Amino acid sequence: MTYPKTQLHHSLPLLLICDNLRDPGNLGTILRSAAGAGCSKVLLTKGCVDAWEPKVLRAGMGAHFQVPIINNLEWKTVPNYLPPDTRVYVADNCGLYAQAQMSYKASDSGLACDRRFLKFRKYEEEEDLETGAKKGWLPEAEVQSYDSDWTEAPAAVVIGGETHGVSLESLQLAESTGGKRLLIPVVPGVDSLNSAMAASILLFEGKRQLRLKAEHLSRDRSYH
Repeated sequence: MTYPKTQLHHSLPLLLICDNLRDPGNLGTILRSAAGAGCSKVLLTKGCVDAWEPKVLRAGMGAHFQVPIINNLEWKTVPNYLPPDTRVYVADNCGLYAQAQMSYKASDSGLACDRRFLKFRKYEEEEDLETGAKKGWLPEAEVQSYDSDWTEAPAAVVIGGETHGVSLESLQLAESTGGKRLLIPVVPGVDSLNSAMAASILLFEGKRQLRLKAEHLSRDRSYH
């Protein structure tokens, strides 16, 4: 598909990965935000609703023809679609545990924060064949606030579905690329944000950070 030159001109080193998003209205809204923010690409992992399903198309309001979308990817193939040196960040509001994790090491509160991954606990028993040390069963992706700088390198943001949230594979990819979890703080008593709203906040925050960097770079050049 050929995309508008204006869209390609305004494309940012910012990529979106949809992780098990099953609601067509949410996915269409997210695609619309991705196109509006200037995402370079949108990747959909297996388990997501089909991007070309009629309800997704309706909610996308033309976004499908503004930003490249790659459908139905296995997690093991996702790195093949990322630009070099991309860091993967996971939108992961896991409540007060995540906020506590911002103050302490990931290992201190990771188990409490990730009760949803207890079914993978069997991996805790694996040992490193060379050292004999036990391997951690959970990726240690630290938490940072969404408005702290996370666009110093090309960035990919993972948004999980409403029902199951982000996957273990997304956290493993974040850890392997040097990325982190991005926390959007909410007031006590509010569990989380809608997936589409969280995606919009993060994508336009990334756009804001990249714009400020470009302005600073332009200003520095004008001084020389």
